[in-house]
Amino acid sequence: QVQLVESGGGLVQAGGSLRLSCAASGPILSINNMAWYRQAPGLQRELVAIITSSNSLNYGDSVKGRFTITRDTAKNTVYLQMNSLKPEDTAVYRCTVEARYSGTSNFGKIFIAWGQGTQVTVSS
Repeated sequence: QVQLVESGGGLVQAGGSLRLSCAASGPILSINNMAWYRQAPGLQRELVAIITSSNSLNYGDSVKGRFTITRDTAKNTVYLQMNSLKPEDTAVYRCTVEARYSGTSNFGKIFIAWGQGTQVTVSS
């Protein structure tokens, strides 16, 4: 099965930086979109950033100019560089990919996978 493994979360002071990584593994033929979402307690999940297969980018309004999403296609990995962090950035961050299976039973079928989430806490 396809797995997404995230890393890089933690505790940081306001104004600091963190870099999240999310590596996809398993029967993947190709990856279309890769994205990061976040959810804080009591709030709805929100899009942080998305990068398409053609490297088009889109960011949530609250992170524009501070966060940067990139991808390494060869490694099936997406990154989120987070700078100038604020306490309101505190949340569980989850990566997601839209991809196609390489397995014989579902060859070419599109699927969406999610990571388990990584906690980012920004102290004031």
